[in-house]
Amino acid sequence: MFSFLSVLLLLSMLAVPFQATADDFERGDVDLDGNVSIKDVTCLIDYLLSNQWPEEQPKPENTDYTVGNVTFTMIYVEGGMFTMGATAEQGSDYSSDEQPAHRVTLSSYFICSTEVTQELWLEVMGTNPSNFVGINLPVERVSWIDCQEFISRLNALTGKNFRLPTEAEWEYAARGGNNSQGYKYSGSNTVGNIAWYLSNASSKTHPVATKAPNELGIYDMSGNVCEWCQDWKGPYGSAETNPQGPSSGSGRICRGGSWYYSATFCRVSDRNSYLETSNFNTQGLRLALSLESK
Repeated sequence: MFSFLSVLLLLSMLAVPFQATADDFERGDVDLDGNVSIKDVTCLIDYLLSNQWPEEQPKPENTDYTVGNVTFTMIYVEGGMFTMGATAEQGSDYSSDEQPAHRVTLSSYFICSTEVTQELWLEVMGTNPSNFVGINLPVERVSWIDCQEFISRLNALTGKNFRLPTEAEWEYAARGGNNSQGYKYSGSNTVGNIAWYLSNASSKTHPVATKAPNELGIYDMSGNVCEWCQDWKGPYGSAETNPQGPSSGSGRICRGGSWYYSATFCRVSDRNSYLETSNFNTQGLRLALSLESK
């Protein structure tokens, strides 16, 4: 059995901010995040009482979904905290609407490994609005309103609750989530490695997943087509948890640059917005799914 002194020693950790590495504390830092939290101390006390560590819950896995003959993959994005906006790696390329850089905390969710393809759009909607035609090309010339109709029909077919990502979810995934290496673009500091954009796209879209993925295995979050998000565009503020954007506005967020735009618009923090009804051949979408909706 443990002594009363042992418990006091463990509880004293809560009184002073404390940093450690996983190697220093092995299983003591149960989150393996370098911090000793109340949860960690509770687990230590439980271990001293039972001499057995609690079983760790397995993380959700990436999941494939099939609609008709079309299969797409939803990538698990583990929740966490990140700095959203004009962070240091953006250099002097950022715009004023990317400030202030602020801390955002997100719950876990899923996001599609690629943009919605013309094949999937055609399977769900029965028509293809795209200017550049090809089943493995991203669908484009779709408005934000068109995307809502597509998602409504997709959910009716699958029984799921797919949706557009929030702007914060989009940026967190583009940055690589908890695996982020701090790149300027989604997966690299060299834009041509991961993006079809003005200088290499030959004035057209390209098949999805033909450039390198980012740290989470997600393709084309920089370039190819600009991706609609759920949010109205609004100014940034201070630290937030699961932000949803303002309740109204003049334009919906569209992120990631496209085949038509220069490299600066492909940066992970770049922001753009359009009217809900606009449907240019630079605009597509990427699906998201809340963890509880899986």
